[in-house]
Amino acid sequence: MRALLSLAMVAICTSALAFVPREDKITGDYVEVRTASVFAGACHYNGELTTTGRDALLAWNVAAGKWRGIDLAGVRAVATISAEANLAEAGATARRAELVIDAPTPEQAAAMAEALQSRYKAALGEVVAVRRAPIKFQHQGRAYRVVADHLAVIDVEALPNDECCTMPHLVWYDPLVPLAGRKVGYTVNAFFAGGRVSDSWQRAHENSAFYGRFAL
Repeated sequence: MRALLSLAMVAICTSALAFVPREDKITGDYVEVRTASVFAGACHYNGELTTTGRDALLAWNVAAGKWRGIDLAGVRAVATISAEANLAEAGATARRAELVIDAPTPEQAAAMAEALQSRYKAALGEVVAVRRAPIKFQHQGRAYRVVADHLAVIDVEALPNDECCTMPHLVWYDPLVPLAGRKVGYTVNAFFAGGRVSDSWQRAHENSAFYGRFAL
């Protein structure tokens, strides 16, 4: 009898799990810019390793997917991250982030913020602020342009002839989030106006970007 009851409970639990809504994988375009060159000669890399690379801008443009049943297609997000050491160090202390979300509804904005904090907690660290604001995310060919309200600008182009692929030993960092088809980009310009996580900064004309497709 006890065995029959156990089997019955397993059947009930299995049946119940079958009706639990599953989250669709959230996918889309992604680009990030660091305050250190990610593709450079060894001397250049070593010169920056302990003195910079403590800040980054991350941008997502959702093509499809849901979080807790809420459709996030078309939602865009930008995160600015700062720490007291190079972000490549696992023990980079005081890692903090601000999130800007561009979504048609408050429910979509809240769902996107929750998804990013849930899946990318290690990269973002403590999220100290989340707000809604307009974000332009343009991806044309292999060029990206992101403008987040008056907070941040990202202009990134592909490296000529995909040099990072022909000389992978000169790629010193990994993207802060997992990417499919990861490529190193040339930062034409990146600007952060300053906020709760760091003062303003600007980088230009260096190989300090990553781009590709994200899935969370």
